[in-house]
Amino acid sequence: MQVALRYGRGTLEMSVPDGGQTQILRMNVVAALADPASALTDLLANPMGTAPLVELARNRRDAVIVISDITRPFPNRLVLPVLLDTLAAAGLPNDRVTILIATGLHRPNEGAELEEMVGAEIVRRCRVVNHVARNDEEQVHVGTTSLGVEALIDRTYVEADLKILTGLIEPHLMAGYSGGRKLVCPGLASWRTIKEFHSPKLLEHPRATAGVLEGNPVHQTSLEIARMVGVDFIVNATLDEPRNITGLFAGELEMAHRAGVERVNEMVRATLLEPADIVVTCSAGYPLDATFYQSIKGLVGALPAVKQGGSLIMAASLTEGLGSPEFSDLIQSMESVDSYMARLLSPDYFQIDQWQAEELLKVLRQAEVTCVTDGLPAEVLSRCLVTPEASLSQALDRALLRHGPDARICVIPEGPYVMPIVAGS
Repeated sequence: MQVALRYGRGTLEMSVPDGGQTQILRMNVVAALADPASALTDLLANPMGTAPLVELARNRRDAVIVISDITRPFPNRLVLPVLLDTLAAAGLPNDRVTILIATGLHRPNEGAELEEMVGAEIVRRCRVVNHVARNDEEQVHVGTTSLGVEALIDRTYVEADLKILTGLIEPHLMAGYSGGRKLVCPGLASWRTIKEFHSPKLLEHPRATAGVLEGNPVHQTSLEIARMVGVDFIVNATLDEPRNITGLFAGELEMAHRAGVERVNEMVRATLLEPADIVVTCSAGYPLDATFYQSIKGLVGALPAVKQGGSLIMAASLTEGLGSPEFSDLIQSMESVDSYMARLLSPDYFQIDQWQAEELLKVLRQAEVTCVTDGLPAEVLSRCLVTPEASLSQALDRALLRHGPDARICVIPEGPYVMPIVAGS
């Protein structure tokens, strides 16, 4: 049986045993919106839990529209023109609107990449700026959360008169789901806040995982910070596997986000009878699999599908390498799972991007990991506590030698966009 996994801007194909030995987990098919632009216009006039956007925008001094960075395929080219036209109709012309990119600690999006994200017309119409988490002068202290996280948020956002968030809702390895409040924290947070937001005291909590909001300290912290700084309006979207828009959700922060989460659950929850010996997955292709840092999300997303002591095989293009310089140095310096966990839990230890290394350790505590890519040399991957392999077929053959020819196999072609649910759990 042939299966195609998302890989970069295309796919990688592999052959897997046919019949009951192999289960393919895919996103559930739901109807795409027939006319997303019209649907969005209607939603802005009839939002959830708040007044129409045109009313909220009247008599405002200025506005900020927050968008995700390149790692989230949000439909900016559809949403931003409709938002800008609505604001202009309320008396806020384009020159009084700032589009702020919620980069968190990721690199900025500029030039041709920025035009790919939002369209050349938007770049001409508005001031577009990247959040810079490492610039302390650009952050404002807005409070302290119930779990003791000091909230420092981008000054451009804090000082804006009208605050609008956009975002893509999908399963998130730490916060339950992306979108909504996450555009503020970590998207617009200082590195000092992100350090605490992604600390072991939050990430090692058993409910800090995909598909969980209630009792999740990462979600709770993000939501508290968003409430502190204020959010006037959100526009969130859900996408299917070909990235058609399956839902748009606009209005009050929590109400609109929760509605989007319900839609996502219809799409992403896929049931398997029991955890498999071998799981083959990906990181959903471009842009998410451009770095090893982001591709770890594919591994974490597949964890519910693999048994303790099993094998995880991931295909990722890794066209931009490991990730940030800090992450690259860190991930290649880990000697073992146990030794690095001991360093992480030390109260005096901190490294930028350590949280993604911590997520990788969660995976390695459960399964052996093999990575198939043509983006990085094998010797680099070997220093990251994962096993490099030249092809998916070779990786599967090696896993079958480890677990036996009758091993149960699970394949997740869309990677972290699918949420495996074990029957009865």
